[in-house]
Amino acid sequence: MKKISSRTRLALLPLALSAVAPAWSQTALKETVVTATRSATRADELVSDVTVIRREQIEASTARTLPELLARTAGLQMSANGGLGKSSSVFIRGTENRHTILLVDGVRLGSATTGTPSWDNIPVDMIERIEVLKGPASALYGSEGVGGVVQVFTRKGSGGFHPYASLTAGSRGHRMAAAGVAAGQGALSYSIGLQHTREEGLSSTNAAVPFGNFNPDIDSFRQDAVTGSLGYEFSSNWRLDAGLLHSDGVSAFDDGPGRDARAALRALAAHVGVKGRVLGGWQTEVRVNRGVDTNNTIVGSMPGGFKTEQTEWTWQNNIDSPLGVVLAGLERREQQVSAATVYAVTQRTITSAFAGLNGNSGNHSWQANVRRDNNTQFGGATTGFAGYGYRITPAWRVNASHGTSFVAPSFNQLYFPAFGNPNLQPERGRNTDLGLTWSDGGHEVKLVRFDNKIRGFMTNTTQPVNIPRARIEGWSLGYDGSFGKLALRASLDKLDPRNELNGRQLPRRAKKQLTLGADWSQGAWSYGGNILHVGSRFDDAANTNRLAAYTTADVYTDWQFRPQWSLQAKLNNLADRKYETALGYNQPGRSFYVTLRWQPK
Repeated sequence: MKKISSRTRLALLPLALSAVAPAWSQTALKETVVTATRSATRADELVSDVTVIRREQIEASTARTLPELLARTAGLQMSANGGLGKSSSVFIRGTENRHTILLVDGVRLGSATTGTPSWDNIPVDMIERIEVLKGPASALYGSEGVGGVVQVFTRKGSGGFHPYASLTAGSRGHRMAAAGVAAGQGALSYSIGLQHTREEGLSSTNAAVPFGNFNPDIDSFRQDAVTGSLGYEFSSNWRLDAGLLHSDGVSAFDDGPGRDARAALRALAAHVGVKGRVLGGWQTEVRVNRGVDTNNTIVGSMPGGFKTEQTEWTWQNNIDSPLGVVLAGLERREQQVSAATVYAVTQRTITSAFAGLNGNSGNHSWQANVRRDNNTQFGGATTGFAGYGYRITPAWRVNASHGTSFVAPSFNQLYFPAFGNPNLQPERGRNTDLGLTWSDGGHEVKLVRFDNKIRGFMTNTTQPVNIPRARIEGWSLGYDGSFGKLALRASLDKLDPRNELNGRQLPRRAKKQLTLGADWSQGAWSYGGNILHVGSRFDDAANTNRLAAYTTADVYTDWQFRPQWSLQAKLNNLADRKYETALGYNQPGRSFYVTLRWQPK
């Protein structure tokens, strides 16, 4: 008998999973998302791969940080330089950390010096919902949208008065207190939330860390954060919205023996805008966003700091047409960096025009986007996206898309002393997705094949250079469903992220990652857990330092002992597994947390 290849077996998995799932009556996935099209669109009509993480999933998750939470999602991996509050990276489908755009309520949050999102200082307890767009997004959002977009939505006001509070205590001196209210009456809605977090932590490094940074002391983290929103409806057609997330933290890190190194972290994401209907089918929005990322070394071998300020003006129009929603808009984004380090250039401006169309009719769905960005440092760049989806049967759907992307070099890559290369040019990518989805009766199986080719890839070496090509291709398979009171989820990612010049694997990304999860509810009690397996990776571009594969298991239980009160216990890293996601940087061993929540219904 002819042997079936591993690729063939993977392609047949959706059929196998659908065979064991019960053929209940079809239920449309009517959840609405905005990140994939920049307008409200039903999830089952998208041509892109989008994952939604809701508030109840965040509370049930055993993740302590935003990167840990995302790493339990199909197609995403992470690395961290130590424990809570330490520098982290997120890789969507094997792309670089700098290939992802992070939005907080529509506001870009990241560092223009490193060129990466600001993952480390976003308090998870303040997040209401997350949308993860996987695939090229430059045609929607501009530079850095190679791997995708992570959009975090904080809590918003709604009708009535809804206070909440929680207290958490746990291993390594962890304690967290949060409280807030979401409310609304008539034309006015508002919310405010406060959070304080402290953790004594663990030593961020061990003796294997490069550059002699090892220091066996305990590296603590503390954080104070506030979030707020305000909405006011002038009429049935016009509305004002404003909001902010402000977070201050102090994170200790290892910077050599005997040095109690610490850095002050600050993140701000603020916005204000007005939107309304000019005509019956024409909605317009004018919005100003402000994003600030600050990292100041209080004590360390290189005192000083880095600050990125980004101000963005957007005018966006969504116009109903017989072919779907027409998107048209203009943007202007100003980036300003300041630092103790002397940069030859400290600011740049990107002016943009974008247009698109997304719609559906019967079994057909489509989307097309084009965007033109003019960067004062690198001139113009045009990116595009086109996708099509077809529902073969009520349960089976196929989709295909192709998109282009670009990434402008960061200020560090260009100008950092003894590191920067002012001759660097932007990367340009082409990505093709093919997807097959089976959904029936609350069950969903999704298989995605992706192939991302990047020209002029900027290497992670001592002095970055543009190499001819990098290629990241692979498969992502996910399942989400329930059998009565039992909810199950699983994902398997197989990818090949490589430097095409020498065939070496791109750093810190595993070729295989597997996640399994389950939740059970019975009366006032809920139980659940998840398993994460990450294959071996290399820590460096030369592929000389291998990081071992690891598997962790986490469990939780939740007791709703009063209508307004619940008590939750979590046990992370059940087997006390020692592992690293970056060479020489420790990750927490077995950890226990208890949370008391008050949430009036």
